[in-house]
Amino acid sequence: MGEMNLRAMVIDDSAIMRKLVMRSLSESGLANFIFAEAEDGVDALQKFDSDRVDILFVDWNMPRMSGIELIRQVRARQKRRIPIVMITTESTMEKVQEALDEVQVDAFVIKPFTVELLQKNLSPLFARVGGFFGELAGKPG
Repeated sequence: MGEMNLRAMVIDDSAIMRKLVMRSLSESGLANFIFAEAEDGVDALQKFDSDRVDILFVDWNMPRMSGIELIRQVRARQKRRIPIVMITTESTMEKVQEALDEVQVDAFVIKPFTVELLQKNLSPLFARVGGFFGELAGKPG
């Protein structure tokens, strides 16, 4: 599974949290990640190109544009459906449900997290979309 090359965008207003997410993902062995960073939703939308991003890791609470609003915008402009993982301190079930239902988040990681938790929460997503990512891996980037 770890031989997939994935272009991941990590969106969080905390540079420390972005680094932590990237390091944890790298250590998770779920894929070989090539990272792009954005400091909030507005920044992410300026950098976002669905031909150049394979998966998004989005913080929920950010200034200028919330994670939910960012995902809404991405879903509206994507050429192909991109898996989106929400990383958040929001752990109430109704908030989680809102994200899953309303903007079709593919997976959820609650902060604070460990590499093990990341693997556990994301393994089903990576198994499910492995074929999808496999097609991408064959494409020249």
